Amino acid sequence: MSYPGLVAETVKFKGHNGDTGEAYYARPTAPGKVPGVVLIHHLPGWDEWIMEATRKLAHHGFATISHHLYFREGPGSPDDVGARVRAAGGVADDQVVGDTLGAAAYLRAQPNCNGKLGVIGFCSGGRHTYLVAAKAPDEFSAAVDCWGGNVIVDDPKALNAKRPVAPIDLTDKIKCPLLGIFGNDDENPNKDQVNRTEAVLKKLGKNYTFHRYDNAGHAFFNAARPAFRPEQAADGWAKTFDFFHKHLG
Repeated sequence: MSYPGLVAETVKFKGHNGDTGEAYYARPTAPGKVPGVVLIHHLPGWDEWIMEATRKLAHHGFATISHHLYFREGPGSPDDVGARVRAAGGVADDQVVGDTLGAAAYLRAQPNCNGKLGVIGFCSGGRHTYLVAAKAPDEFSAAVDCWGGNVIVDDPKALNAKRPVAPIDLTDKIKCPLLGIFGNDDENPNKDQVNRTEAVLKKLGKNYTFHRYDNAGHAFFNAARPAFRPEQAADGWAKTFDFFHKHLG
């Protein structure tokens, strides 16, 4: 299922604490109502590849919004802004959740939304997806974690005021189906961490499916990076579209 016609634009959304930020919004132009997807960007930032991924989801039938998690850090290239955020220790989890719920509210307010929303994230956004699925369990009907690192936190010293709880410790709160996409050559998360995450989901009886790809590492969907693996990426995207169509309609 694909929609050759789409509209994409930068919009304003109300995020955490009512702050107004920017988001990239793309939707198919086909008549009728469509499901929505909130795309949480990776740690490099709100960059060109994230815009491409947003349009890709729209092409496959999902009104998709990717909110700029770093808009409070001021202007600059995605690399520069991302570097400032990393130097500051990242973005607080509560702020990420608040901004993501704001992006979801933007989608639900659109006249073409069928009311069902999914969430997907890459890299740090994968971790944020897991976190949001647990902290806002009634908001989303499906979640896709693409190689989210630090879902499991092995060093307690890594927890702090911005990230007070490891997402894995909130797994019992997840209600929606979860799809995980991972490369077996990745180091964050590595295979052991993925195995342990799966073990917790299984133990708690969650509705989940994990797909793991040989000869693929971190960010293997991203054609702009040396890590890109076209065959594995094509299969991962296909599984993502099927998953969202199944659970979002």
